[in-house]
Amino acid sequence: MVSLAERHRQVGFTYLAALFLILIMGVMLGAVGKIWSTAQQRENERELLFVGAQFREAIGKYYQGATGAEKAFPERLDDLLQDPRHVAVRRHLRKIYRDPMTGTTQWGLVVQNGRIAGVYSLSQLEPLKTGNFDKEDQAFENAKDFSDWKFVYTPK
Repeated sequence: MVSLAERHRQVGFTYLAALFLILIMGVMLGAVGKIWSTAQQRENERELLFVGAQFREAIGKYYQGATGAEKAFPERLDDLLQDPRHVAVRRHLRKIYRDPMTGTTQWGLVVQNGRIAGVYSLSQLEPLKTGNFDKEDQAFENAKDFSDWKFVYTPK
């Protein structure tokens, strides 16, 4: 037969073991959450580089697709969806992509002479990627936040 004092010691030990197990699980879940968050941000950064390149290319096609002698950038992002300078439908971009960092279709605009030459994310988060960019994105190295990643078309 187990005495009452012995039983209380066993219950106390079981209680401490359960608390310790909950503590370990909390720490592990915190670590998994951090790893998942970092992986998600890296994926969003890759998507931002892709989407930004799509905008840059579309702005370049719009600029090069001028019907007259004078080339110009679009006045609005919607002009990339359906170029108003042409009678036939001409699309330089399928849709206004959402910013993977903010989750909205709201973009910062790089404006030259009142027209859109490029876009950038409005996110103030610090990028994980700080180097090893493609040639056209070399200016992004060591950027302080995503709003420094400006996807601008430069005529050649």
